Amino acid sequence: MHPQSPQSSQTPRTPQTALDPRYSDDKAGPVPWSEAEARLAAAEVFWLTTVRPDGRPHVTPLIAVWSEGALHFCTGPDERKARNLEGNASVVLTTGTPALGEGFDLVVEGEATRVTDEARLTALAGAWVEKYGEDWRFEVRDGAFRGDGGTALVFAVAPRTAFGFAKGDPFGQTRWRF
Repeated sequence: MHPQSPQSSQTPRTPQTALDPRYSDDKAGPVPWSEAEARLAAAEVFWLTTVRPDGRPHVTPLIAVWSEGALHFCTGPDERKARNLEGNASVVLTTGTPALGEGFDLVVEGEATRVTDEARLTALAGAWVEKYGEDWRFEVRDGAFRGDGGTALVFAVAPRTAFGFAKGDPFGQTRWRF
């Protein structure tokens, strides 16, 4: 079963930051975590990887909101990703650009924890509208989002490890460990 989120706000964490010289141009330097956070906040589409009960991966695109040091996503309780999280809370979220020679890709590894605190959910519901518009307006009731599609469980993923891949000139791989 996925753990419940703490009822208080998460404290921002400062990661250890390192450039991996094996995958980086000599001109590259490590990217500050603040830049990665800004990119996570601005990204519109993410790919979520969960693990099925039989160990096979499940990957699906979704939208997410960066808030208080974590990525937040929502899903219906009967969807494959929600069912996968019941048995294994370990996830990977990725975002970036499809181009090979330009842009920046991000990979966030962590555990998905349910957000059930009504005040926190209300703040997140506002963040969804602010980022994605009125089509993504949710009511908060009974520890979940409620919308046209029914009930949506909300999960937070605070990074355990994250990777940034600068593509182009210079290319580089930064790792952040929390």
